[in-house]
Amino acid sequence: MIPVVVLLLMQACNNNQIKENQKITATEDIFTCSMHPQIAEHHPGDCPICGMKLIKKNTKAVSLNNIELEKLLKPGNEFVIASLPVTTAQQKNMSMTVRAYGTVEYDTRAAGAVASRVSGRIEKLYLRYRYQPVEAGQKIMDIYSPELVTAQQNLLFILKNDAGNISFINAAKEKLLLLGMSGNELDKVIQTNKPLYSVSMYSNYSGHVHDAGMSNAPSSNDMSNNENATQELSVKEGMYVQKGQTLFMIMNHHKAWAALQVFADDQSSVKKGDAVTIVPEADTAAVIDGAIDFIEPFFRAHNKTITVRVNFHNAAMLPIGSHVTADIHAGNMHALWLPKSAVLALGMNNIVLLKKDGGFIAHKIMTGIRSNGDVQVLSGLGFQDTVAVNAQYLIDSESFIKTTSN
Repeated sequence: MIPVVVLLLMQACNNNQIKENQKITATEDIFTCSMHPQIAEHHPGDCPICGMKLIKKNTKAVSLNNIELEKLLKPGNEFVIASLPVTTAQQKNMSMTVRAYGTVEYDTRAAGAVASRVSGRIEKLYLRYRYQPVEAGQKIMDIYSPELVTAQQNLLFILKNDAGNISFINAAKEKLLLLGMSGNELDKVIQTNKPLYSVSMYSNYSGHVHDAGMSNAPSSNDMSNNENATQELSVKEGMYVQKGQTLFMIMNHHKAWAALQVFADDQSSVKKGDAVTIVPEADTAAVIDGAIDFIEPFFRAHNKTITVRVNFHNAAMLPIGSHVTADIHAGNMHALWLPKSAVLALGMNNIVLLKKDGGFIAHKIMTGIRSNGDVQVLSGLGFQDTVAVNAQYLIDSESFIKTTSN
């Protein structure tokens, strides 16, 4: 009788053990890298990325009783069982502040060209090197021109032989003024009754001198080169110039614009007229308040950003080519928003880890503007959908190549 009772008890214990085995729990140790938390190994060792020693990760046991077997057998790029912090999309007004970086550039609208009005030879040159400061009315060269000498002789001939012909005299004077002779020099010719063989040319603009042919503002690389900044001008004394030849470009250093680079994620939210706060690197106390005056309709060479211009008066004399940091205030937008960490870009697609049936699946969504750490959700996600706060947590180089979408 006793052996029979012992046999029954052993069978009952085996049945209980079988039932306990059916309640599987995932308690296997996980080892990860403190610098690369995406690394997850089931044994101690070194990180394959940085070589640091893996540390044991504290994990809570995940009950698998309610998970269907077909879910467990799915590959890791379709379904992942994990316990992660989750969040939902929020409908709210977001203040749009776009951070942009750029440089100070010349306002090319304030550029002036100094050209020769007559053909002749440069007798004396008063501008010697590039970026030399010059003021309006400053003498820049003395020039000998046969055309100017002939025009002076014609005026003197009329004054001597037909002094009463006021219209001819005025016409001769006007011609000399148009050819570049100053009023003082004209008076001197009339008083001395002798032509001037060397006539002065004056600048009509204030700013810095640039070589002829530099129709645009110099680049920041050009400005940072000390050799270029001090090199001689191509125009020199003794050279012959032609009528209409551009000799110098004068760039006004008091008028400038900040050329700001706007990244692709923010281009749709930036528009002309948006208020901008600019902090120069050269003088952080010289904060500039302005507005977007122009958005360039093209990409600059070797650049993936759109350039926007903010015109300002360069009262602080910021160096051309110096760097600035700007905040573009693009107003408010009412939309559906997710934390930026919850959205992962996979090439042309954006995905979230959507919680479903006790696990997470990679789910494709359409996104819009990114601002202040949030991403605008255009479609693919509703108010009740729950997603992982950190979409990068379960991603590695081969995971989640299959996504779902509504």
